[in-house]
Amino acid sequence: MRITVLLLLAALVGGCVTVGQRGSEGSMNLLDFGTPPSPFQEADGRRVSVVLEVRAPQWLDGLGIRYRLSYADASQLREYARSRWVGPPAQLVEQRLMQRLDLASAGQVRGKCVLRIELAEFSQVFASPNDSVGLLQGQAFWLGPGRRPLAERRLSFSSPAATADARGGVAALQGAVDRLAEELLAWERELAASGQTQACQD
Repeated sequence: MRITVLLLLAALVGGCVTVGQRGSEGSMNLLDFGTPPSPFQEADGRRVSVVLEVRAPQWLDGLGIRYRLSYADASQLREYARSRWVGPPAQLVEQRLMQRLDLASAGQVRGKCVLRIELAEFSQVFASPNDSVGLLQGQAFWLGPGRRPLAERRLSFSSPAATADARGGVAALQGAVDRLAEELLAWERELAASGQTQACQD
């Protein structure tokens, strides 16, 4: 009888510990850009002559979700304490752009040309305690055969955050990445029309 009681107590304690870990306020939130989007109709069925590469500075290699309080000290980069990206931001941005533009990764496929994105800023920026945007800045490069530069463009996209927290920031940054995808597709059409990316064709 005593053994049975001890086993029941152990099971109850184990159940309480499991519930506490799963639902406690102190648990870590792992965030990404959600379910994969459909590719743009114009990009559907793209050939593999163009591949995508997204680079980021060392400070963006970690999993912290960064934000700035521009109304207090815009030079100080902060991190949310209980929220993290599921992977490095550059990888998440690359994955999202691959899905939207129907491109393969330069790390998986060798293409004639590379569309390279170099991130310089990827954070939630607060203009006031309740007013913030997801900000993406950097440069884009079209590299031809032999990695010869074909074209480049500065990037700056922002998207308003619905809430002043990590989830709001992540959703706003996703919006900025989606705006970047639209810009890259339009830019590719411009370059193709002018013949600047002729060397990338199969």
